[in-house]
Amino acid sequence: MNKMNNQPLILGIETSCDETSAAVVRGGTECLSNVISSQMDVHKKFGGVVPEVASRRHVERITLIIQKSLEEAKVKMEEIDAIAVTQGPGLVGALLIGVTAAKALAYATGKPLVPVHHIAGHIYANHLVEPLTFPLVALVVSGGHTELIHMDRHNHFRRLGKTRDDAAGEAFDKVARLMKLPYPGGPQIDRLAAQGEPTYDLPRAWLEPGSFDFSFSGLKSAVMNLMHNASQRGEEIRYVDLAASFQEAALDVLVEKSIRAVKETGVDQLVLAGGVSANSALRIRLLERCKEEGIRLAIPPLELCTDNAAMIAAAGTYQFLDGELADLELNADANLPLIK
Repeated sequence: MNKMNNQPLILGIETSCDETSAAVVRGGTECLSNVISSQMDVHKKFGGVVPEVASRRHVERITLIIQKSLEEAKVKMEEIDAIAVTQGPGLVGALLIGVTAAKALAYATGKPLVPVHHIAGHIYANHLVEPLTFPLVALVVSGGHTELIHMDRHNHFRRLGKTRDDAAGEAFDKVARLMKLPYPGGPQIDRLAAQGEPTYDLPRAWLEPGSFDFSFSGLKSAVMNLMHNASQRGEEIRYVDLAASFQEAALDVLVEKSIRAVKETGVDQLVLAGGVSANSALRIRLLERCKEEGIRLAIPPLELCTDNAAMIAAAGTYQFLDGELADLELNADANLPLIK
């Protein structure tokens, strides 16, 4: 590796939920391969991810996926400078498969082991498209996380706000379940909302003045109560309009708090990250508001919105360069904090 040019070749491994993925990234920005094996069809019949099933599928796929990622990148294991793996957060059984595979490879090859936080990975997905410029604010929206993160340099995170209850993605999935939409629910809400109008009056949880925290449980409960009351009265609900109303209420808060965080911290770049960043309405709303406010916006392409190993390798690059390594005692941590 030429450390002077900061161009390490990193093998990334990601198994935090129901995607088995391995990737090779050079210098934190150049994706040479990004192989993803999705389990969506397996879990669809259960209406959500079954942890034991996910773990078993990771065991079956992990070795083949790693091998394929090296082949697609046209590199040999001896050329790899370090192995980056998602340590957490996520499903502990699923995480353990990736961590165990990474430790076995590190032991067998003598390569350094880099433990990566899943949310850091989502932020660095943008770095694979266009290098991040600091300082910046990242809006992280996924199934389990809704956070505003400030970064003034690589591998340095400061939380501005987080969800106090349900994450945005979790609320999307729960509302989709109430509406009896198929799994995964988030894309179904997005699709229905595009066909409807926000005619139902639903709450926005702005919380106390100045807060960058989020809360979506009240919004979810409001949808539940609206559906229950309509059923009691024998009234028909237009699901396309309900989806549009729910989505608008959630996005109003996400977008406006993000814009305010950028302005109050004095940065000029907003980064969108996490699975919910695939939501078409969120992308459009942020593009419009950032254009109005003169804010540079980074949005990952759809293939980098969901869990993947390239983002783990990208984030792991800067931990490797900073010397943040793990030994073979590394363990998965389902509740790993981003900020120590």
